[in-house]
Amino acid sequence: MIKSNIAGEVSKLKAMPGKDILIAGSVQLVITLMEHDLIDEYRLMVYPVISGKGKRLFNDGSAKHALRLVEEKPIGSGILILIYHPERKK
Repeated sequence: MIKSNIAGEVSKLKAMPGKDILIAGSVQLVITLMEHDLIDEYRLMVYPVISGKGKRLFNDGSAKHALRLVEEKPIGSGILILIYHPERKK
């Protein structure tokens, strides 16, 4: 479990051989990793329900990040999985 220096520890994990790292449900962790350009892929699930409530993934104060849609997967009942890659500066 990572308790401090999240960006540094995740950078070390990404440098190691192995499988992908998945984050599910931690908005603050996602924002921290976005700020340090440590996310390689976003998989967003879109449900055809209007609830009017819920947590926002991208807060009003978040820096803007350009994303490129690389795949879309309909999985039934109008649900979509949208896969984006960040547009990185060259």
